[in-house]
Amino acid sequence: MNSELRQTMGRAGQFAKDLAGRAKRDGIALYLAARHPRVPWFVKGFAVLVAAYALSPIDLIPVIGFLDEILLLPLMVGLVVRFVDPEVMAELRAEAGRLAERPRSALGAALIVVVWVSAGVLVAWLVWPH
Repeated sequence: MNSELRQTMGRAGQFAKDLAGRAKRDGIALYLAARHPRVPWFVKGFAVLVAAYALSPIDLIPVIGFLDEILLLPLMVGLVVRFVDPEVMAELRAEAGRLAERPRSALGAALIVVVWVSAGVLVAWLVWPH
């Protein structure tokens, strides 16, 4: 592989990592938006769903793995962000940046896994013929 192609692939990979990182930060900001008094209730509901997906260690589309964070997540985050006041969103992103620097919680990760497994069991129970 020549050096130009390596550099191009390296830049594309870095762009994808940056995009996924911004989506994760915005996922935290959307979690905060769900609790903010100046965010409409319907946006709060969708923000909770998108934040849960963004912060979840389980991918909705496991076959393509990292690609869902590059394609699906930015689309969902962008949709929610459009409904949040830009001034409020800037405040929430700043707070999310501060929170992202903190150490991660194993208990929080376990809670997210329990929620996803419970949701999966509930869906399976509802669609399973009785």
